Amino acid sequence: METMKRILIIDDDRANVFALTAVLKSKNFKCLSANSALNGLEILEQEKDIGIVLMDMMMPYMDGYEAISRMKKCEGLKNIPVIAVTAQAMTGDRNKCINAGASEYISKPINVDELMRLLKKLM
Repeated sequence: METMKRILIIDDDRANVFALTAVLKSKNFKCLSANSALNGLEILEQEKDIGIVLMDMMMPYMDGYEAISRMKKCEGLKNIPVIAVTAQAMTGDRNKCINAGASEYISKPINVDELMRLLKKLM
């Protein structure tokens, strides 16, 4: 898998970014991170080797729902798979994320085995 694309983690919580990055790097994934949805969209425009996005859905200023909507309207970004990452685990939250354009959904705290299954499915 030497041509594996990078994973972009978009999350405003540094502890979440640190933990996800550590787990993914231990599994030989290459990662980038953004501390806001706007910064994440900027990175996506600049970096052409992003293969998947892990998007926190609850962030200030611009949430994950709006960020995914913007991605799906942009020709160069609309085909990048997005895994919605959220602490919201209420009935209907998964459907809300999928309806917003996410490819998959995972709730916090993240089950690493489930995350690996989703990444293998989408990459």
